[in-house]
Amino acid sequence: MCTGKCSKCIGITLFPLAVCAIVSNILLYFPNGQVLQVSEITDLVWFFHGILGAGILVILPASMMLGAGGVGRCANRCGMLLSVALAVLGFAGGAYCAVISSLGLFWGPLCDTGDGEYLYPFRNNTLEENYLFNQTTWTICKEPENIILWNTTLSSILLAIGVIEAILCCIQVINGLIGFICGTCMRKRKANISGM
Repeated sequence: MCTGKCSKCIGITLFPLAVCAIVSNILLYFPNGQVLQVSEITDLVWFFHGILGAGILVILPASMMLGAGGVGRCANRCGMLLSVALAVLGFAGGAYCAVISSLGLFWGPLCDTGDGEYLYPFRNNTLEENYLFNQTTWTICKEPENIILWNTTLSSILLAIGVIEAILCCIQVINGLIGFICGTCMRKRKANISGM
């Protein structure tokens, strides 16, 4: 497979992942579909790991990868080198999303434990005592309803998206370097078309 085609495939794959990350991050602001006060929303949501990290920082390289894979001015060695630089940016965004999502899973959500005060009931737990491995502790959180399931599901989705995006961007770095050093196969296509 030509490096240009590979870039295009990776770019096409990154777009829906970025959109899913943005939607998942936005849903974290509305636990169980409820509109909460700013002070009642889990603090890690404000790091915009799905919107900025796995979203915008990945859409930029995905756009360039589509250009690097097509016919035109981007389908050359300089375009491939630029796609490498942007793929590094995409890797950083995906890794950022994965790290923040992991912390969100480990620390747990902000919730009302029944006394009207919002706090983090699971923040000081060790890995052995973590709420993820003991679902009976989920009843500690009274409001918002099903906050732990909501937070766990969306953070897991964001973690998976961040890891997949980081892997795809690493593949693009390697692919782009090969395209920069060896060429993008565009000359071969043009030679075949003109020789017919």
